[in-house]
Amino acid sequence: MVIKGALFDFSGTLFRIEPVRDWLAAVLREEGVDVAPEDFERYVSGLTAAGALPGGPPPVRVPEELADAMARRDLTAALHREAYTGLARGVALPGPGLYDALYDRHMRPEAWQPYPDAVEVLTGLRRAGIAVGVVSNIGWDLRPVFRAHGLDALVEAYVLSFEHGLQKPAAGLFRIGCSLIGRDPADVVMVGDDRNADGGAAALGCEVRFVDHLPVSERPDGLRSLGLVPR
Repeated sequence: MVIKGALFDFSGTLFRIEPVRDWLAAVLREEGVDVAPEDFERYVSGLTAAGALPGGPPPVRVPEELADAMARRDLTAALHREAYTGLARGVALPGPGLYDALYDRHMRPEAWQPYPDAVEVLTGLRRAGIAVGVVSNIGWDLRPVFRAHGLDALVEAYVLSFEHGLQKPAAGLFRIGCSLIGRDPADVVMVGDDRNADGGAAALGCEVRFVDHLPVSERPDGLRSLGLVPR
């Protein structure tokens, strides 16, 4: 296959969210809330098990009352916030304002780190004339994250589920991505970390390649190893 266009997932593919421990510590510090070390560890364990950090570990169990919001969370900003603040509220934190503060923190650029080879691969694709787009199941605008980390100039189009009312693996979302980068699906490769969601691009005729959703320090060359950039 001669690649003429590449679509990328966001979380777990190009970027990784900070660990739950760092996420909570940052919010407690910003909110001026001091907690005992043993309480902090209990909050970290609880939030991790609850799956309260978007892009972080999945919930061990989704409460029945949140099942619908979780299933449709990437369709609207309101559903996304409802789902994740709802999961967080399953943990008794020392202040009612912390749940929204935690949610707001995860949307900030400093909460995200690009994988080590992301800039290299995206730069190589652009230099080779290969159009680049981002297709993400998400409930908020991730463009500021790309801008803050210097990747925005390397992306021609963003297709965000909450802006289109479609969630991957719906083929329609990938079709929009191919259209926006001006490439036929048969000439486009979709890169993601979720076999189900990102694999939906295959129904449109795209080739699909996968990376592992690992911490940044454990995946130094996952994108590079896919051989997307012509030699």
